[in-house]
Amino acid sequence: MSYVDGFVIAVPTANKQAMIDHAKYIDPIFLELGATRVLECWGDDVPHGKQTDFYRAVAAKEDETVVFSWVEWPDKATRDEAMQKMMQDPRMDPASPMHQQMPFDGARMIYGGFNPVLEFKA
Repeated sequence: MSYVDGFVIAVPTANKQAMIDHAKYIDPIFLELGATRVLECWGDDVPHGKQTDFYRAVAAKEDETVVFSWVEWPDKATRDEAMQKMMQDPRMDPASPMHQQMPFDGARMIYGGFNPVLEFKA
């Protein structure tokens, strides 16, 4: 079964196109290294909860939109190998211009790797 990396970030709403441009730069690297699918989702119907919610998880401000993204891999081994390669890839260097102009606060991003336990398809 596949392996999934999930990400949630708060992006200033005015930076929507900059976020899309950033993803167009980064996401092909995931595919090049073996990912089977990358999906970037701009928050549209994200309710505020009473105890917890996506906004609190990333400390989103009033002028920010929650973005939910994931990367699907064929398996965890492919993902682990890709992550090692990404750490050595000059395109991922934190000093690169792309990273210096990130359209969101990366310190508030939450992410993790997940093993699917159940899948339904149409």
